Amino acid sequence: MTTRAVHPKHAPQSSTPAPAPVGARAGRHVLTAVALAATVPYLALKAAWLSGSRIGIPDGSVLLEAGPFLTVANAVTLAMDACVILLVLVLTRPWGLRTPAWMLTVPVFTATGLLTPILLGFPAQLLVRALGFGDGPEAAAAREPFLDSWVFIVVYTGFTIQGLALAALFVPYARRRWGRRWQGVVGERLPSPTGVVAAAAASGALVLGAMFLYWAFGGTAGLDAEQGEAHSAEPAVGSLAHATCALAAGAGALLLARGGALRAWWPLGLAWVGAAATLAWGAWLLVASLGPQLGQGEGPSTAAQLIYAGQMVTGSLATVALTRFLISRRES
Repeated sequence: MTTRAVHPKHAPQSSTPAPAPVGARAGRHVLTAVALAATVPYLALKAAWLSGSRIGIPDGSVLLEAGPFLTVANAVTLAMDACVILLVLVLTRPWGLRTPAWMLTVPVFTATGLLTPILLGFPAQLLVRALGFGDGPEAAAAREPFLDSWVFIVVYTGFTIQGLALAALFVPYARRRWGRRWQGVVGERLPSPTGVVAAAAASGALVLGAMFLYWAFGGTAGLDAEQGEAHSAEPAVGSLAHATCALAAGAGALLLARGGALRAWWPLGLAWVGAAATLAWGAWLLVASLGPQLGQGEGPSTAAQLIYAGQMVTGSLATVALTRFLISRRES
């Protein structure tokens, strides 16, 4: 009886992955508990507000007059954060490896996009504040009341922990399921249409990066009067985070499209994180700017709305290049 050698590329894949080492399983259990616990503060606050509670909302806050718009916004954002629980289960339970790819990658891509600027900006803002470069109590008191300061600390700390825990759970999951997609080098140049899309993404990223850097260093063009007067080190850090994400999206898309001997994992990571953050936050800010405006301000300027739309376009173009690269890896 003879046997035929099978090339590793065509070797059948076992439907049941090998069990993880004991230490890895223990670490996964800890990360699961941490990720789930990090959703509790935000979910509890949203549930309390939907039930009529005013916890964390000071007297005179514009939120008290928001009406149905705020109710809908609270319900939607509560549902979005509740999806983190389902996402954690998909990433940690055996049946999660059988979940259709699009049903996992779309929410993971969205979560990456929404959480990345927070992961980049919030700790830096805390550091800026600790060093005495943030808003002082006089500036805070002069602003129109919105939420108690502790609410932002609790909510964004929870988001930061969620982001770190989800990333730590997703990486080993993705390695087990799609590891071959980022092994080796980038390889051959992608077809010409993809190269054009990637170049457009890179061009848009340069424009966005320049605009966000301009705002970060004190520029006021394109901002409304309230935003211009409120400039400080803390919002500057946020602008730097968005600039970083946009530039990462453009650079990652361009590197994936041009091919070459670069290790595939890092331009793939740049494109994934940058495209997700730029697209998600552009969409989020644009939708918010088009909705009812709270308070007495006029809302974002037309220039700011164009920037938000530019984020959406740039993020979408980078996502197209990223998707085409992943398809090419599947076909190879």
